[in-house]
Amino acid sequence: MRKLGEYVLFLGALFKNPESFRTYAKLILDECILIGINSIVLVSIVSVFMGAVSTLQTAYNLVNPLIPDNVIGLVVRDLTILELAPTITGIIFAGKVGSSIAGNLGTMRITEQIDALEVMGINSVSYLVLPKIVATLFMYPFLVILAGTLAISGGFLAAKFGGVLAPADYFIGLKLEFNTFSVYFALIKSVVFAFLVSSISAYMGFFTKGGALEVGQSSTRAVTVSCIAILLSDFILAQLLLV
Repeated sequence: MRKLGEYVLFLGALFKNPESFRTYAKLILDECILIGINSIVLVSIVSVFMGAVSTLQTAYNLVNPLIPDNVIGLVVRDLTILELAPTITGIIFAGKVGSSIAGNLGTMRITEQIDALEVMGINSVSYLVLPKIVATLFMYPFLVILAGTLAISGGFLAAKFGGVLAPADYFIGLKLEFNTFSVYFALIKSVVFAFLVSSISAYMGFFTKGGALEVGQSSTRAVTVSCIAILLSDFILAQLLLV
C-alpha cells in the first residue's frame, strides 16, 4: 500500500509547476525517437515470426476435415488483433523501453542529477517523466498497428511458403465475419499498456536508492511489475469490454 500511495503521488506530481510548451515539445520529440523509432526493428522481427508461427500451429491443430481451411485465417486475424499485437508487443516493449526508462532515471538519481534539478526549482518529475509518458502514449499504438499488420503478413508468408493452406483461403478467412470493435479494443489496450509501462518504469527508476547495483535491480523490477500490470489489465479490459 505504501508503494501504491507513492505511485499515485508520483503521478500527481507530473502536472505541478510545468515547464513551457516549447520545452516539452522538444523533449517529447526526442523521447518519441528513443521510445518508438528505435523499437521498430525489434517489434517488426518479433511480429512477423509471431504471425507465421500462429498460422502454422493453428493449421496443425485444425486437422478435422469438416473445418474449412479459411478458418485458419480467421483465427490468426482475431488472435493477432485481440491479443498478440497489443499484449505480446507490450511485454517486449516493457523489456526494452521500460528497462531503459528505469535505468536512465535510476542513473540520474544516484549521480544526483535529479537533486540538482530540484535545487534549481524545476519539478523533476514533470520535466523528466512527463515527456516519456506522453511519447509512449503517442508511439506505442503505432507500434501495435505495425505489429498487427506484420503478424498477419507473416501468417500469409507461412501459408504461402509453408504449404499449410492456399493463400486465397487465408485471405477469405481474414475477411470472414470481421468485427471492427476488435481494432478499437486493441487500440484501447495499447494506450493502457503504454501508460502502465512508462509510468511504472519511471516510478521504479526515479526512486532508486544506492549505487549501480540498485539501478540494475530497479530496471529488473520495472520490467517485472510492468509485465504483471499488463497481464492484469489485459484481463480486466477483456472482462469489461468483451464479456
